[in-house]
Amino acid sequence: MSRFDAVIFDMDGVIVDSEPIHEMLFLEIWNKMGYGETHGIHFQDFYGQSDRAVWQAFIKKHQPAQSIGDLTRLKEDRLIQLLRDKQPIFDEVPNLVRQLAKQLPLAVASGSVHRIIDEVLAMRDLRRYFRCTASSQDVEKPKPAPDTFLLAARRLGVMPKKCCVIEDTVSGVLAGKAAGMTVLAITNTFKTNALEQAGADQVFQTYEDIGGFFEIS
Repeated sequence: MSRFDAVIFDMDGVIVDSEPIHEMLFLEIWNKMGYGETHGIHFQDFYGQSDRAVWQAFIKKHQPAQSIGDLTRLKEDRLIQLLRDKQPIFDEVPNLVRQLAKQLPLAVASGSVHRIIDEVLAMRDLRRYFRCTASSQDVEKPKPAPDTFLLAARRLGVMPKKCCVIEDTVSGVLAGKAAGMTVLAITNTFKTNALEQAGADQVFQTYEDIGGFFEIS
């Protein structure tokens, strides 16, 4: 454990199984707007990035009457409802978080906005295990830029090179490596090969394997 001074978790796809929910909600909104078959968005291109990046691409393509603020709030409101209903925390995550928090300070660095981060960390009483959070709202450049991870490290008071990141997307791995951090990837969203090519230091299939890396049970 001495090689790290902190662990920084991504949220979507790492703490909470939310990627399918995000896609469903975008499609739901686009269907209502009349773009169900013509939205032209390839979701995998945006895994690990912020909702704002998706909306910017959609608006550039279609120039809808609604503002990006209106569209973002519409999706966020619906997402909060579904998160409360489904409580889609990965089953193994609470134990991993509890055990790690006994040994190291933890943070969340997410492409989601703070109101969504707060909603997720309210589940399973997770919030008390994290010293701080950093959101794409807080930085000029979201993932795959390193800014969100670097901000989390500053808020923790830890040098980036002493931070270990847990990620699930190519974009997130690129961001963690650009921040100068060790990146552990889990194959919840991308396959091993893609995560390794992005630069992940190690790739894991399960949270139990990640716990083994940190020598916790």
